[in-house]
Amino acid sequence: MDGHATTRVDPRVVEAMVPFFTDHFGNASSRHHQFGWTARDAVATARADVAELVGGSPRELVFTSGATESNNLAIKGVADAERAAGNHVVTVETEHRAVLDPCAALERQGLRVSYLPVRGDGLLEPEAFARALTPETILATVMAANNEVGVLQPVGELARAARAAGARFHTDASQAAGRVPLDVSADPIDLVSLTAHKLHGPKGIGALFVRDGLELTPLVEGGGHEAGLRSGTLNVPAIVGFGQAARICLDGMSEEAASLASLRDRLADGLRGALDGVHVNGSVDARLPHNLHVSFEGVSGEQLLTGLTDVAVSSGAACTTASSRPSHVLRALGVSPALSKASLRFGLGRFNTRDEVDRVVELVSSLVTRLRAPVEVFDLEDEPLPPGWSD
Repeated sequence: MDGHATTRVDPRVVEAMVPFFTDHFGNASSRHHQFGWTARDAVATARADVAELVGGSPRELVFTSGATESNNLAIKGVADAERAAGNHVVTVETEHRAVLDPCAALERQGLRVSYLPVRGDGLLEPEAFARALTPETILATVMAANNEVGVLQPVGELARAARAAGARFHTDASQAAGRVPLDVSADPIDLVSLTAHKLHGPKGIGALFVRDGLELTPLVEGGGHEAGLRSGTLNVPAIVGFGQAARICLDGMSEEAASLASLRDRLADGLRGALDGVHVNGSVDARLPHNLHVSFEGVSGEQLLTGLTDVAVSSGAACTTASSRPSHVLRALGVSPALSKASLRFGLGRFNTRDEVDRVVELVSSLVTRLRAPVEVFDLEDEPLPPGWSD
């Protein structure tokens, strides 16, 4: 139940990928024989499917190694290409490190970055966002769905505000794509970062939607692949897998979202029914259908995680869970340090069942009850010391 960190690859995705490791192993850039043509055509099909996931055109999609690279290409690429137009970037305090760290890198290069706060429910105020935009703003970057608390930002409305101010708008949609509808044909979103492994595709493959006419400075040069924006031999099996994963989501997104939301609500209701002092973090309404982030009063976060040996969960982003500091996302929401450290993030997936949800409710509630039990203290002052011991 740690589906925000990664998901199990769908067997249908694996089936689609396997021939491109063995039979159809050509380089998609080899233009003079059938091996290359087969790989090229498979990449074209996958590109169309992934582009459709966000309502874009295949020619606007650049394949990358994942959302981290896509975020870096979008943020640094715009900042460099648009340097003459301004030196200001707007983002949000609750972004993933894959956005915050590139923004910090821009600051070291002399650009100014505004980090906007969120409300207690994790939502950004559109009015505050609009006020932060200036004639010097070249880029605004706001994630579509938060990777910890699952909050869905109104990216369409924010993109329109950015467009009106003359700024480019980027969204990290790695958690949202395939889970909720995204449509760059209806909303003026200029750049969208995607990754396959959050939607039951393979790891190590992602994409960046780049709206026609937008100039980016590439991070990787050497061969002119992907319209010159990302050189390097294409990972054809992974791209095929990404395309298949996208197609599965496109064909069944609404039904799967309803199913996952039902499981998520069953999990939340079960925990709150079994325990007092359970707090759901983030908006309940503007939320990914498969996300539940809860804090438990009166327990140690370390004991909470280590005690759940039979359940795969986390306290937050996989790239930061080794840190002992409270989550920067929960801090931004105003959650206390004690509750922040006693939190669990559940990311439900396509293959979770009602029985698993009920079992997790039982395991978590039992553990929390034990951790909250008072510790019996013995007064040993008048007891004789064991042999060999001294005061």
